[in-house]
Amino acid sequence: MVVWVRWRDDPAQLGQDFARAAHVLGLAEARLEEARTGRVSLVDAVWEHLAAVEGWVIVVDNVDTPGRVGPGSEPPAGYRGWLRPYGGGVLLVTSRDTSAQTWGPDAGLLHLQPLAGDAGGAVLLDAAPRAGTEAEAEALAVRLGGLPLGLNAAGTYLSVPTSRHRTFAAYRRALEAEFGDLLGAEHPGAGADPDIARRVVRHTWDLSLDQLHGDGYVLARPVLQLLALFEAAPVPRSLMTPELVTGATGLPATAAAVDAALAGLHQYGLLHTSEATGPGNTGPGDGGPGDGGPGDGVLPESRLQLHPLVRDVTAHTLTRPEPTDTWLTAVDDHLARAVGAVAGMPGRAGWPIARLLAPHLPAHLDRSTQRGLTTAVGTLDDLADVLSDAGAASEELLLRRRILADRERVLGPDHPDTFITRNNLATTLGDLGEHRQAADLHRQTLTDRERILGPDHPHTLGSRNNLAVARARLAEAGRRRWWQLPRRR
Repeated sequence: MVVWVRWRDDPAQLGQDFARAAHVLGLAEARLEEARTGRVSLVDAVWEHLAAVEGWVIVVDNVDTPGRVGPGSEPPAGYRGWLRPYGGGVLLVTSRDTSAQTWGPDAGLLHLQPLAGDAGGAVLLDAAPRAGTEAEAEALAVRLGGLPLGLNAAGTYLSVPTSRHRTFAAYRRALEAEFGDLLGAEHPGAGADPDIARRVVRHTWDLSLDQLHGDGYVLARPVLQLLALFEAAPVPRSLMTPELVTGATGLPATAAAVDAALAGLHQYGLLHTSEATGPGNTGPGDGGPGDGGPGDGVLPESRLQLHPLVRDVTAHTLTRPEPTDTWLTAVDDHLARAVGAVAGMPGRAGWPIARLLAPHLPAHLDRSTQRGLTTAVGTLDDLADVLSDAGAASEELLLRRRILADRERVLGPDHPDTFITRNNLATTLGDLGEHRQAADLHRQTLTDRERILGPDHPHTLGSRNNLAVARARLAEAGRRRWWQLPRRR
């Protein structure tokens, strides 16, 4: 037998729901009457019966305020209230609160993860079977981060014949320009009805943030907003300091308060953490230099990451006490400081942090004013040098390309600094095994240096040497490919 109970933030109602379920499962009316008249405890009478009966499942849904479940002020982890991990059946509780401390040592916690791309695509195809191919559905599911609520909203929209965007591909493209209309729109009834808020992407996380604020985590909302201003990549934990929070928000912040805010966001599933610093900062390390793995003598760097839709909704909709420019100025200032600190660290100590900082630096350059452009380019250059030492060629390549594009735009293609940047990019491409591209760039740099600096300039001689090395590597790679070709018999 399955009984479904919806938690409505009302302990007395929950008690009635449990008593009704126990009565259906055979609890005698006389025993219930004893509880009603105070001769026995209702909660104990119900659970004594549930312990003696097998084959039941009771689902208590949306218990987002477990401290109020009761009866009384007994915490859920004490197992003397309405929620107990005992009996002859299964008690299943759904909640945004993922803390083992909340639910106690005997509760089995199952963290529900977003759907994988193929499963999310199947959900979309079920809702809108004529909106595109499996591959297009899967691409949209990945863009939505596999979040069932987002998939449901997109599928419902695409299933309506009068919708402006009728295909998975069109919807995915429209998210960039029309996020507010498609997923960030407000619902007029969400403020008064939590059940509505839970079903609307724009509002669902407000419930968790309101709960955290009510529990005393006053920095949880501004810290989430601040994290949403970074790129869609992990953020080094060391970057989220009280100085950054105060500089951006104007709110007083201590290390303990920031720690508490991050812990609260993690507890309610709004923030994910890990200590892996793998390539591209999106998964576990590859065991290479700078990964911070066991045995390499480098401590791993904790990282903070938001779900894609949490980030999108937060950045798009939540109000801030200060103008966004003030927040971004503080972010850029602390990014530059972090790069300076990493560049000054001895040996390999700063490598894991450097890999995490890399995805956030191009936006830092984009936001720089003309007056601060040289400093911002220098910041990217400094981090690219650290990444080069760390052997993090993919992350280095991201920055080298941006530096070259910016220097060609500002200084022109024939400026000596542009030549240096192009040479560095060519070297990085060679480290990645892109020998043809590396040789072509070195050839271009040599030609330009001969023309501008002269054939005997030290930089020209360096380019001539670099081109020779790139050609040798290209020839060696060609020989390896030739030996790997299947031979005719």
